[in-house]
Amino acid sequence: MSVRSEKAGLEKARSEKAGPVSAGRTGCRTAVVLQARLDSARLPAKALLPLGGRPLICRVMEALRYVEADVYVLASPENCAGQFGPLAEETGFLFCPGPEEDVLGRYCLAIRRHSIDRVIRATADNPFVFADAASAINAEALSLGADYAAYGGLPYGAGVESVSAEALLRAERETFPVPEGFPQSPEREHVCPYLYGHPELFLLHRPLVRQEWRGPSMRITVDTGEDYERCLLLWEALASSPLSGTVGTGEAVIAAYRRLAASGHPEFQGRGYLESN
Repeated sequence: MSVRSEKAGLEKARSEKAGPVSAGRTGCRTAVVLQARLDSARLPAKALLPLGGRPLICRVMEALRYVEADVYVLASPENCAGQFGPLAEETGFLFCPGPEEDVLGRYCLAIRRHSIDRVIRATADNPFVFADAASAINAEALSLGADYAAYGGLPYGAGVESVSAEALLRAERETFPVPEGFPQSPEREHVCPYLYGHPELFLLHRPLVRQEWRGPSMRITVDTGEDYERCLLLWEALASSPLSGTVGTGEAVIAAYRRLAASGHPEFQGRGYLESN
């Protein structure tokens, strides 16, 4: 389906729905909002692990600074302020502390505090996030008037979600948190499930990513010790890449990943490195 025909379909669906939330207004204030915490069960304090001489979370923020936005926010639990606050400031992010388990509530707090209209949601375990793809999906979402947008087919750890702030505020109103210290519902813990679980309420845009960014069996996130070892190798490969000057591009990351796989590194075997361009 072409973008033009999809836009027409979305506009028709919006006109037929009762009380849909809006997106893509004129003068839309867009924010990259990065969620991060320290108490990862599989890899504790991974956000502070070194990557190229700086904490991993700094590398994530540096990559996200290449995403087109009006403001950049690090949204973390209040107990992370001592570690994350100074790192956010030195990387050009505003620090916004909030609830630990109610992550949806944390995002909505950032929305209200910084007068945000559109959120580009990112997570702190993805130092190789594709800034160019993030800007592209957000532009598509705004053009189509979509409440939620995300590409399919990216490497695992390369993507973001583009979400209308009004949609997140509606999700907050229509779901219910439990007291801190108890497990939250998936809708509160994972931020966006209420949106894509209710396509009758929200306009969703979930296209397959274009070919140059495609690599669904590649894994470039940092969730385990094995992921971290792969991350270190990939960082070194990118530093010596002929595309190393193209910071924030998926093309450079995918090319470095494939070179490592082709050279026999076991951390990169069987993970889609032979997928065609």
